[in-house]
Amino acid sequence: MSETERVTEAEAIGTRLAELARHDRKVNRELVKALGDSGLFEPVFAADGVTAADLCATRQGLARSNTAAETAFALQGLGGTPIHLAGTESARADWVPSLRAGDVIAAFALTEPGAGSDAAALATVAERDGDGFRITGEKAYISNAPEADVYTVFASSEPGSGSRGVTAFVVPGDAEGLSGEPIDLIAPHPIGRLRFDGVFAPASSVLGEVNQGFGVAMQTLDLFRPSVGAFALGMAEAALRLAVDHARKREAFGRPIGEFQGVSHQLADVRTAIAASEHLVYTAAHAHDAGEGEALTGLAAMAKLHATETAQKAVDVAIQVLGARGLESNSLLAHLYLEVRAPRIYEGTSEIQRNIIARELLRGRI
Repeated sequence: MSETERVTEAEAIGTRLAELARHDRKVNRELVKALGDSGLFEPVFAADGVTAADLCATRQGLARSNTAAETAFALQGLGGTPIHLAGTESARADWVPSLRAGDVIAAFALTEPGAGSDAAALATVAERDGDGFRITGEKAYISNAPEADVYTVFASSEPGSGSRGVTAFVVPGDAEGLSGEPIDLIAPHPIGRLRFDGVFAPASSVLGEVNQGFGVAMQTLDLFRPSVGAFALGMAEAALRLAVDHARKREAFGRPIGEFQGVSHQLADVRTAIAASEHLVYTAAHAHDAGEGEALTGLAAMAKLHATETAQKAVDVAIQVLGARGLESNSLLAHLYLEVRAPRIYEGTSEIQRNIIARELLRGRI
């Protein structure tokens, strides 16, 4: 299936599942199950793994028609991929079939109150206890928390060793000593904090090797980072579609408002930025899939930065073009206005992306 066909298929699935969409900041199990039934999780948890380009196409298509479905898809993939790629045979057997089917909910638990973009500076610790570990600490802004059935958890197993002392674990949501509560954000996402009070993690729960969990985290984030731009790209396209349709139909002073240069030039600028974002997103995805590791970091940063900031601009322009209609609380644009802000923060803020781009540029990698 081509990327264009995959985008179209995902958009159609998102449209079909629109009646299941909710924006109440709770895990939507019915929607996740419907995504599993649709087959969208099959490539994510396939034996040979999903490509970054396929992830981008699916997220772009879903974002065009159903951001709730897009978010549910992305969070399931992000939380489940470390188990699929690095889990023991028993961990994969326990969780991957149910993740693929949408029967259980996964979450990626990396961020902490004092360690956001600095993923190597973790305060959560994993101390040896027999043949396993005891995990103690706190995670914050974890998507799907505290409702998830399974968490991919990253903890410091060699304090003071930075990224060389991080171990990844799979932790069931009902593990003894694990608690949490939701965090109420303006974005309509299920998100919360987690507390680990001596949670026992047996040796079979280690993802990858002990003290090599940072690599597990980066492998997952490198795969998913270009697709954050694809999510933003789909939202930008949805906003522009609404604005163009309105500009064609809405008349003022005897003619469609799209004939006024003040409107048409804004639409032209957004369309140009969307085209540039699409190029950057898929260039980064193809670099990942081709194993071009040296160039990937900078390309993914450019894609995320440009696409997320373009989406913010596209939604703002669309609201301006629609005027009061765009401000109605139950309108698609009002929803996009709340949704579009978060991608400029998570998986590396715009400022972090600029730091990365500058660093890679000065190193001669991009």
